[in-house]
Amino acid sequence: MARRSTKTQPHGGTSAEDIEERILDVDVVDEMQGSFLEYAYSVIYSRALPDARDGMKPVHRRIVYQMNEMNLRPDRGYVKCARVVGEVMGKLHPHGDASIYDALVRMAQPFSMRLPLVDGHGNFGSLGNDDPPAAMRYTECRMASATSLMTESIDEDTVDFTPNYDGQEREPVALPAAYPNLLVNGASGIAVGMATNMPPHNLGEVIAAARHLIKHPGADLETLMRYVPGPDLPTGGRIVGLDGIRDAYESGRGTFKIRATVSVEDVTARRKGLVVTQLPFTVGPEKVISKIKDLVGAKKLQGIADVKDLTDRSHGLRLVIEVKNGFNPEAVLEQLYKLTPMEDSFGINNVALVDGQPLTLGLKELLEVYLDHRFTVVRRRSEFRRGKKRDRLHLVEGLLVALMDIDEVIRIIRSSENSAEAKQSLMERFSLSEIQTQYILDTPLRRLTKFDRIELESERDQLGADIEKLTRILESDAELRKLVSSELAAVAKKFGNERRTVLLESGAAPVAAVPLEVSDDPCRVLLSSTGLLARTATGEPIALEDAKRSKHDVIVSAVPTTARAEVGAVTSAGRLLRLTVIDLPMLPETAGTPNLSGGAPIAEFLTLEPDEQIICLTTLDESSPGLALGTEHGVVKRVVPDYPSHKEELEVISLKEGDRVVGGAELRTGEEDLVFITDEAQLLRYPAGQVRPQGRQAGGMTGIKLGDDARVISFTAVDPAADAIVFTVAGSDGTLDDNGQGTAKLTPFELYPRKGRATGGVRCQRFLKGENRLAFAWAGHTPALAAKADGSPVALPEPDPRRDGSGTPLAKPVAVVAGPV
Repeated sequence: MARRSTKTQPHGGTSAEDIEERILDVDVVDEMQGSFLEYAYSVIYSRALPDARDGMKPVHRRIVYQMNEMNLRPDRGYVKCARVVGEVMGKLHPHGDASIYDALVRMAQPFSMRLPLVDGHGNFGSLGNDDPPAAMRYTECRMASATSLMTESIDEDTVDFTPNYDGQEREPVALPAAYPNLLVNGASGIAVGMATNMPPHNLGEVIAAARHLIKHPGADLETLMRYVPGPDLPTGGRIVGLDGIRDAYESGRGTFKIRATVSVEDVTARRKGLVVTQLPFTVGPEKVISKIKDLVGAKKLQGIADVKDLTDRSHGLRLVIEVKNGFNPEAVLEQLYKLTPMEDSFGINNVALVDGQPLTLGLKELLEVYLDHRFTVVRRRSEFRRGKKRDRLHLVEGLLVALMDIDEVIRIIRSSENSAEAKQSLMERFSLSEIQTQYILDTPLRRLTKFDRIELESERDQLGADIEKLTRILESDAELRKLVSSELAAVAKKFGNERRTVLLESGAAPVAAVPLEVSDDPCRVLLSSTGLLARTATGEPIALEDAKRSKHDVIVSAVPTTARAEVGAVTSAGRLLRLTVIDLPMLPETAGTPNLSGGAPIAEFLTLEPDEQIICLTTLDESSPGLALGTEHGVVKRVVPDYPSHKEELEVISLKEGDRVVGGAELRTGEEDLVFITDEAQLLRYPAGQVRPQGRQAGGMTGIKLGDDARVISFTAVDPAADAIVFTVAGSDGTLDDNGQGTAKLTPFELYPRKGRATGGVRCQRFLKGENRLAFAWAGHTPALAAKADGSPVALPEPDPRRDGSGTPLAKPVAVVAGPV
């Protein structure tokens, strides 16, 4: 390669004799290597890879920072996206408006981001980019509510700043990031020789893991995965293959499959169809429809009659695939999973920048890098605030010195020739600093009243307390970690929401699998207090542990069965609805025991009336002792286990008008005691043998004698040979207020004697003043777990040896109690 230089004359011309040639020989290989390395460096560090601290690429960070500088708060009005793009491009990111707007659009899409960073107004595109976003001159935007947490305290010297591309502006090298944005929203990008592809996660789960790591820095991966069992995609769906997720959390690389959420419904009077309500991440309905039509046209897919996209804003995604008569919908679904994007793979590659170096990180490493960054941010923020408060305290103390002898201050000022002499005299007379003296001279006379002195003394004391608190944070690592943990908990409480993606273990059956493809292994079907259904991989009973409580861990009903069998769900209306066990999601091992967070809602499998509830589960085994039911009006019935296989819905008790089933249990031996508890605090127990089994159409018999206006609130079956307890909660008119005020009592079951059927029973709790009814009651085996209506755990009180004693105040409202399953 040759380089030529010339000398020019002052007037701009060049003469032949002044031309000086200097040829430099450069190896083209060295030149290409150097240029390529510079290009690769630029792509890696300035464009394609996110920073592990705030989870953002430079373009996203610049958009968020500039919107913060423009004061586009969530409580302010929207502005045109073109204005934001122009500000970002002109001041921070000179790479073209298209790339900036594309990044801004993605941050506003709820189907791309688990926690969107931009609040968009207008057409920002659709899932799978089937409908592209409108031009930036039409759309409007502002910061989302959670985005302010990314830039919070950025003006308090919490992060380093660097000059922009032309040195006229400054931009942060990373945002303060009050939550782990990289894990929550994920990232994707292709650099030179490396790429990153990270799935989104649930905010509450990630923060729970981060807080556990703060408290236990040596926690292993298995412990962290109890909090973060897997990704939580914005579009929901079902993840199949937890082995790949665990590999990714351990090494930073792994693969899992995402399946659409599909149910089989009657789409017409004579035809069934597959209704898709959730698609894999980044897959749009148009892509699925196009692929199905191509396969049908090529005769590679049979049984499809029609495909309709009924998606709207009110009901969300709804893709209806009509199946021809004579074809098995489950078999068609299997083909759709194999041949169309309704099942897609996601390859995790956790590559992010750490201290300027691209590294592949596991779950624990990602959390550690974020927490280290957050510790630094909070420490620098505390130092900044302490410095500000010390400066203010210095001024306040000086002003208080002047106020103590204000007459002398005024005399010195009046006797001085000029302000400089007054300043020097005051500094010498009262031993003040120059800044204190200047502040006194600048203070107006109206601030020298007695009231202002009291205010200054109060401010001085408050400043001293604040400085002491900040000093404790800076000098104690434990205080710093405690503060960071509490701030993360506040973020989770404000912005956390329920998991959208269901996790299925590797090789688990899809939503509606063909039974012949799955072995008929023993399992158990579980129903949680929050209305989630799931099945286990074993038929062994589950051991309840109160030490590690989590949401959805209270299991109200469980039945042993096999994977290809059916079980019954008994409702409060006296109906028995069939459930195909293979349709239920399999609980992954990482979900914990007996946590049902990986289960699916009842509504995905059964259609209930508005006021109808699932009471219990039962096997359909005709050799069992049968099903025991108790109603609100005191009726008891043992159902003969005769369930015709051709009926999907059966009536197991004929209820009178106004009555409903309040409890039910499948008898294991027939030797159990049946237990009624009324809202008048009467408990009746008697052997199940006193109740004659009846056919499904019968209405039962009198189970307990009720007083006027009394009703049954609990019915259970208890093995008299096992340890059991009775839990009751009393309130006014049988209700509790929003704070769960009431009195609760826990009593050993053995204290209650057996009585005959249709008698009144014995008292189980004495009412205090203002109480006249039981609001909640339960009798069953120990150990027992209690929970609120949302599944949150509640601790039970200590047992009371008095059978009819009064209760103790209840700290939290109890909605359900359940024993071993």
